Amino acid sequence: MWLNPKYIFTTTLALLLLGASLNVHATHISEPILNESKTKYRLGEKVILSGWVNYDNQPTADVLLAFKVTRADGSIAIEATYSSDDNGKFAFEFATNNQMPGKYLVTVTSHCLAIHRSICTYKNKTLSVDIIE
Repeated sequence: MWLNPKYIFTTTLALLLLGASLNVHATHISEPILNESKTKYRLGEKVILSGWVNYDNQPTADVLLAFKVTRADGSIAIEATYSSDDNGKFAFEFATNNQMPGKYLVTVTSHCLAIHRSICTYKNKTLSVDIIE
């Protein structure tokens, strides 16, 4: 049985394009995992948030993390970025001595490894913290 060359070319091109589009939708998922943290702090105490980065189901070093502390009125108290350490762990400290008492939201967003940022699914964790007098 003889096949038409146009049919072979069209089928091959369609399969290549389909394969390329499947690679575009590939993604890496990076997720911060928080250790148990206390949620009430006295004014002047440091809020300490620690955890590790789950990347492909294992702790991963050198993953960029964004930390944002938001006040109850929506204003931002602090924003910072740090990378996970050699063991995939992270720690973030927030000094409360120049803050007002009240509720704060601490959000940690994981940004994947630098080589995968364009195809990364960013995940975050948020912890509600009360600062009391």
